[in-house]
Amino acid sequence: MTDVHVTGKAAPSPGVGSQGGPSSGSQPAITLVDCDVHSTMMPASLHARLSSRWQRHLEEFGPRVAGAYAMFPRMRNGGFRVDARPEGGFPGSDLGLVQRQLLDEYHMDYAVLTPMQGQNFGQEAPELAAALCRALNDWTAEEWVDQDPRLLGSLCPPHEHPELAVREIERLAGDERFVQVLLPGTLEQGLGNRRYWPMLRAATEAGLPVALHTGGNEMHRGAGWPSYYLEMHVWNGNTMVMQMLSMICSGVFEEIPNLRVVAVETGIAWAAALCWAMDDAWRMLGESATTGLRRPPSEYLREHFWFTTQPIEEPDDPRHLALAFDALGMTDRIMFSSDYPHWDFDAPSQTLPRTLSNEVRSRIFAENACRLYGLPRA
Repeated sequence: MTDVHVTGKAAPSPGVGSQGGPSSGSQPAITLVDCDVHSTMMPASLHARLSSRWQRHLEEFGPRVAGAYAMFPRMRNGGFRVDARPEGGFPGSDLGLVQRQLLDEYHMDYAVLTPMQGQNFGQEAPELAAALCRALNDWTAEEWVDQDPRLLGSLCPPHEHPELAVREIERLAGDERFVQVLLPGTLEQGLGNRRYWPMLRAATEAGLPVALHTGGNEMHRGAGWPSYYLEMHVWNGNTMVMQMLSMICSGVFEEIPNLRVVAVETGIAWAAALCWAMDDAWRMLGESATTGLRRPPSEYLREHFWFTTQPIEEPDDPRHLALAFDALGMTDRIMFSSDYPHWDFDAPSQTLPRTLSNEVRSRIFAENACRLYGLPRA
């Protein structure tokens, strides 16, 4: 986008950001929180955190599920910024590079990590999935969050094995280094399926929102697997629409009324049309069409879901995006994200059109994330 601007942000001062993280006493204003920054654990770090049994298993058989980037044609450089690949590593694997290119470059107060392997590790055989997720979570805490107080962790559970997922969530419940539970946007079944409810309930009881990040084992629910990268990339929203419908229609929010869900990397503008369609069908079909919803479906979406900005829709006329936001009525639930280190990374200076008011921009850049994640605010 060229028709955009961001008000100047003062360099971090003691108590917030790169000068040492939250501290007691008065807090300077938090003005920039990035809610989707990808970290990548390299094989050596994983190997060091696994038992000899699982080390041998991976050496002899490899993973059950291929990485997302092996499933379909990708843009060159694997879909990542060329300058984000460290020597001898993978994009998102070098903390120092992330600090220089993202946290320091844009004077970020906080950044929420969404580990790459969180999409696939939970799909392995039960005990292996649990070991992989435990190793990933410990690596996130020790090698990233402990090293820079601006970083916030996402807890990755073995999502296809809810009993083991509950154990991992309970193991880290109360660990302030983690601010959400991360799940892939596509699982073996929709999240409205009751097999997943214990995991959702455990996250809620731990006070953590659940983040659904586009991706997973089946990357593109719809008309079949894509043949081209453009097919997959243009609209990730279809998978999130199906998850929202699954959760709302199954009554999961009636069963777990405090559940909070973040739709990560799926776009936003489509959500207003989804609300209109759900409510219209619900009024015509009645209660028999769902599992006893007590209110119009759009109310559950607006009360329980948050959105991240990247990949935000970019109409030729920026006013159209502002109209879409107005129609949705959820500017208090939209949070900035850069999607670093992907090629379509959104810098905060180029994300939101100036047609949005300063009040709305402030909410999106920091205030909404502070409220959701319980971050200190001035």
